[in-house]
Amino acid sequence: MALLSGHKGFWTAPRRRSLYEGIIFSVIALIVQSFAGQYSAKSATNIVGDLFLDNLPTIDFTRVLVEGAFLVTLIALTLLIVKPKHILFALKVIPLFIVVRSFFVTLTHLGIYPNQIVLGSSPLDKLYLFLNMQDGFFFSGHTGLPFLLALIFWYEKPWRYFFFTVSLMFGITVLFAHVHYSIDVFAAPFMTYSIFKFAELELFRKDYAIMVENV
Repeated sequence: MALLSGHKGFWTAPRRRSLYEGIIFSVIALIVQSFAGQYSAKSATNIVGDLFLDNLPTIDFTRVLVEGAFLVTLIALTLLIVKPKHILFALKVIPLFIVVRSFFVTLTHLGIYPNQIVLGSSPLDKLYLFLNMQDGFFFSGHTGLPFLLALIFWYEKPWRYFFFTVSLMFGITVLFAHVHYSIDVFAAPFMTYSIFKFAELELFRKDYAIMVENV
């Protein structure tokens, strides 16, 4: 119960309303992502050359990319439950990230790079594909989402460095697994930072203010 002590007195009526809005926004974002992933897979055309992928061996990092993604998601959800002042902003900026990425995914119809690793048939692999976490290229969600979590938990230094490290690790593994073009990986931090700042300064200023109060 001590872990949930931060909830005591936190949930005023306006904050509960903001929470419901964030949940609805999250559901809509996942639906948008699903359609964008299906469209991208259906519209894929030719492959292109890539400075990094042309020179890197293909290494099967399936377990890192799949199980690692779910593990990081579980850690992030646990942190948000334990630290409720982060919930409202996170439930807005993460769906915004998903929607913006989905938009860009529909614009880029590159084919799958040769020797891309193929997922297995485990329940986690199937769930991973069901959530459309691999469809679409620009920009890398594996790289961008941990980077976004690092920005959300910026004032929690251990978690900031943890998520930055995860972002770097995922960026390296998706390149060796050939599941992303290098531009997808290198552009992800810049795209993510822009989304974060737009949410902080324009769209969700009140939720951001709640997150950073008393820091």
